[in-house]
Amino acid sequence: MIPQFGAERMAALLTPAAAADALADALLAGLDPEAGPPRSALAVPGGELLLMPAASGAYAGVKVAGVAPGNRALGLPRITGSYLLLDGPTLQPLALFDGAALTALRTPAVSALALRHLAPAGRPLRLVLFGSGPQAYGHLDAALAVRELSEAVVVARNPAGAEELAAYARTLGVPARSGSPQDVAGADLVTCCTTAREPLFDGRLVDPGAVVVAVGSHEPDARETDTALVRRAAVYVESRAAALREAGDLLVPEAEGAIGPGHINGTLADLVTGRMPVGGTQSCPQLFKSVGMAWEDLAVAVAMYLAAGENSET
Repeated sequence: MIPQFGAERMAALLTPAAAADALADALLAGLDPEAGPPRSALAVPGGELLLMPAASGAYAGVKVAGVAPGNRALGLPRITGSYLLLDGPTLQPLALFDGAALTALRTPAVSALALRHLAPAGRPLRLVLFGSGPQAYGHLDAALAVRELSEAVVVARNPAGAEELAAYARTLGVPARSGSPQDVAGADLVTCCTTAREPLFDGRLVDPGAVVVAVGSHEPDARETDTALVRRAAVYVESRAAALREAGDLLVPEAEGAIGPGHINGTLADLVTGRMPVGGTQSCPQLFKSVGMAWEDLAVAVAMYLAAGENSET
């Protein structure tokens, strides 16, 4: 029987910073996100079923994920699924991971890697965080893995959820409170990890030099940021091809005629490899739009599998 990795074991094996390192290593080794296959999506009665395969070097893998919006009312996770890691040359199964836990780790790790290159350095930063679900907690941890925070302001539809996340931030030594969308004014970092389909805040309020990370949607008609922000921002993505298929944050402004298809400044690989160095005072906001890609799941799953091999008999 192949090893199985549950959520608790996975959290113990890999920190957000280590997961970000695994992603960077994959890109530095020459992995090309533009070559990744499109995500397969199937509408089902409970929501959406996603299939995400990837292969690189000595490993391959596939994530089967479910997005079930009605689960919340049942006290069940909105994101479900499993990840099967395979030996690359033989395609023999190596390990089975909790797919929801893998997503909860790899998505903040992608954001952390982007923040390493885009976020201001040398001073504590003020974070405004939209959302109060698992991704919001993961993104708070990820931000702390790469930058010191002077304050965290949580904005969520559920006031109790916002207060709980703010309380969690305070246990980590970060002054924190719940807030409103207007709090983006004066923020250094704005992170959006929600199920929203319409913009969460007025993009005109975002300061030049602030960094906005949006990870909540991968549908062409759903977005968390507005046209005003996208039009004035320098935009970075995981892959141009994936973004132009799935990133409503960019596709809606393009359909409106506010931006063209060449509005994307660069990719995560450009930043990591130094093809597009970023530094100094920025004259406009920086927007990193993530849709989530299969190569990221593979890189993090492999890192976790190798970490387990170093620390256990499996």
